Amino acid sequence: MKTRKAKLSDAKTIHNLINAAAVTGAVMPRSLSEIYESIRDFLVAEENGKITGCCSLHIAWENLAEVRSLVIIPAQQKKGVGAKLLQATLKEAKQLALPKVFALTNQPEFFQKYGFERISRKALPHKIWGDCLKCPKFPKCDEVALWKKLS
Repeated sequence: MKTRKAKLSDAKTIHNLINAAAVTGAVMPRSLSEIYESIRDFLVAEENGKITGCCSLHIAWENLAEVRSLVIIPAQQKKGVGAKLLQATLKEAKQLALPKVFALTNQPEFFQKYGFERISRKALPHKIWGDCLKCPKFPKCDEVALWKKLS
């Protein structure tokens, strides 16, 4: 299994992965248009030429980015794919000299294993809440906010 930057040809697979997970409420659904517009934010996990997972690093502000859309196909869950994608995403954030990354998730324990700390959602800038208006859970969000200081 390897991780790599996503290519335009991966967009439909990423879209399908994310929206299949969104049905269960695990992540926020994304339109195909959103995937194409943000394809440079995505990393994918690949095994034998097949995409088995994805994750994106969305820059929110000069000092903050969001780890979002971390999704692994069911057959590859609990095999370290999510960990490798998260670590590759954090490496990219460090290369960009971002001091902090955050995540909104219903799987806080996973992120806490990698040094993320729970925070109040109020600690995050208002700018990040624009996507929440598109979320089916809005305004009754059940996700936990966490962040990790990188520097």
